[in-house]
Amino acid sequence: MNITLYVANLNYNIENNDLEQLFALYGKVRSAKVITDRETGRSKGFGFIEMSTAEQAQAAIAGLNGKDFAGRNLLVNEAHPQEGRKRRPDNLRNNRRSEESGSSSFTH
Repeated sequence: MNITLYVANLNYNIENNDLEQLFALYGKVRSAKVITDRETGRSKGFGFIEMSTAEQAQAAIAGLNGKDFAGRNLLVNEAHPQEGRKRRPDNLRNNRRSEESGSSSFTH
């Protein structure tokens, strides 16, 4: 049974393969993904690791939670499904970005 871990407080230069190598010290890594901003492509400072077994996942949590990695103390715990988050409609998100940049998508 695969277990997904949440890892936060990542250095912004960390890439997927860096995470995979780090967590591989504790067992088989099924996947490693640093979450990036869809517009800029820059890391958001957190990611998800999928480990093969609960035992390996617990070993990774015990071994890495609070430990320094690339100059930052990691937060590692079991991931939980995202609940109740409502996404803004695309047209509202685009208008907000336009307003922040000083322009508007509305015509006068």
